[in-house]
Amino acid sequence: MTSPGSSHRRHILLVACGNEYASKFDTLTLCFLDWAEVKAVATDNALQFLDKSTFPSSVDILTTEDDWFQWVMLGDDILHLELCKWADAVVIAPSSANTLGKIAKGLCDNLLTSVVRAWDYNKPLFVLPSMSISQWNNGFTQSHLDTLQRLRVKVIPPIHDLTDCTSAALNEPSAISDFVKNFLENQAPDA
Repeated sequence: MTSPGSSHRRHILLVACGNEYASKFDTLTLCFLDWAEVKAVATDNALQFLDKSTFPSSVDILTTEDDWFQWVMLGDDILHLELCKWADAVVIAPSSANTLGKIAKGLCDNLLTSVVRAWDYNKPLFVLPSMSISQWNNGFTQSHLDTLQRLRVKVIPPIHDLTDCTSAALNEPSAISDFVKNFLENQAPDA
């Protein structure tokens, strides 16, 4: 990873899971593009919430299909491993309860979870869960969060929507981008 103050733009892998907040993934991507090079991954369930016509044309949305079908024979690059090498940080926003559980249990049945399973945890991985309050307060979720904490994953908790007591939302895309940028700028060079 480059040192603070370097002219090198950070490499950020943005990931969206199947959740209504994936509809803001295009805006989130634009916020990160202000200061970083971005590659994007969407789970199959996230695709139903994305409007590709509003997504930045400079960023392709990679899917599990890209991971499985890019490889043809021994010696070919494997997409999830290449993404792990390329990225300075991974930001999963939104992360569904389902994906949170998969990550905590080490499952790797899609491009996102394959990246997480192969990730070098000496580099930052941010998870921004978005789920109902009852899911957030569930014992399984708390167990999954404990596991992620042991892996040194940075979990940014959801904001409880005061107008809707049943849901918990993500921060605004610009706030997420600013948080990650500030974290990376203040991170020790060897961290």
